[in-house]
Amino acid sequence: MGVLSRPEEVPALLRLKLAAGRIRRQIPPQDHWAFAYDMLQRVSRSFALVIQQLGPDLRNAVCVFYLVLRALDTVEDDTAIPNEVKLPILRDFYRHIYNPDWLFSCGANDYRVLMDNFRQVSTAFLELGEGYQKAIEEITRRMGEGMAKFICTEVETIDDYDEYCHYVAGLVGYGLSRLFHATGTEDLAPDHLSNSMGLFLQKTNIIRDYLEDINEIPRCRMFWPREIWSKYVDKLEDLKYEENSEKAVQCLNDMVTNALIHAQDCLQYMSALKDNSNFRFCAIPQIMAIGTCAICYNNVKVFRGVVKMRRGLTARVIDETKSISDVYSAFYEFSSLLESKIDDNDPNAALTRRRVDAIKKTCKSSGLLKRRGYDLEKSMYRMPMLIMIALLLVAIILGVLYGK
Repeated sequence: MGVLSRPEEVPALLRLKLAAGRIRRQIPPQDHWAFAYDMLQRVSRSFALVIQQLGPDLRNAVCVFYLVLRALDTVEDDTAIPNEVKLPILRDFYRHIYNPDWLFSCGANDYRVLMDNFRQVSTAFLELGEGYQKAIEEITRRMGEGMAKFICTEVETIDDYDEYCHYVAGLVGYGLSRLFHATGTEDLAPDHLSNSMGLFLQKTNIIRDYLEDINEIPRCRMFWPREIWSKYVDKLEDLKYEENSEKAVQCLNDMVTNALIHAQDCLQYMSALKDNSNFRFCAIPQIMAIGTCAICYNNVKVFRGVVKMRRGLTARVIDETKSISDVYSAFYEFSSLLESKIDDNDPNAALTRRRVDAIKKTCKSSGLLKRRGYDLEKSMYRMPMLIMIALLLVAIILGVLYGK
């Protein structure tokens, strides 16, 4: 009932439910495509919704691209694989995508299902146009090489951090820009802008996923750069202990401030997109990223559990992001919410304010701002019980109809 306490979010939630039904109806009938789209929903429901903004051919290519990189990431993330086994797989992964008979079982849960059935992804890959295949192959090769490098190298400096994020996410930005260009719908974006699109998303995820990564078994994964965290604690894992909460939050704010440096590049990249489906596909995750930065900033809960945007707010972002005006408005509002949380006693308060001010200035100078009313807090009021029940029944009925 919690999501129904915000009436402004209910229509977007219902439309999101309808969109999930459309996804199931759009899946191609062949077994390999059915597996690919089903797996996409299982490993990332949000991406499965966002990808529906694209046309059929590009949607298939991006679906395969995402699953190939997810599989590569699964190999990198599995800390139980010895390095002498892992490194050659990472470096040769771009060759394996051409071979439906290749098999390497690793990962857990849905990721193991993906790896055990990777032949289905390879089969789908081989049906893509040559331009799509070459773009996916190139990025997979470069990403595998970069991942292999950082398997044996810790993230020490901010430059290391930027390089690691480039390999695992900036290259995704390169790849998507090349896929867009291959369709003839977009000019080829400058690499530095494509890189920032990936880095902003990746850094936001690294910040949000601190606790999950530091508690990884059999050994933790550390992506926060020593150059930042060593200013606050002796060991990165010390941030999760309650006695270090004040220092942990200061370190967190330092990390968020670092991520914000990419926001203006992202705005420039999105403002140049011509095709509306490509635009929405790119814009929705970027708005989610700036919103997540605003939620995480100065929030000790990052070190206690899962912190993310509530489902109703996510639904509104997906539903309402239709133009560059919506992007500027969302970036402005979420930046303002982050700004309201800045503590003048924070060591990086002045730098954070400068970066937020720069984002807000870019948005305001567009002349396209409009009021969205996004917020990060729980509702201060409740809907009448009968309305809440009625809306819940509508949601259940829609769920039954589109589940068939």
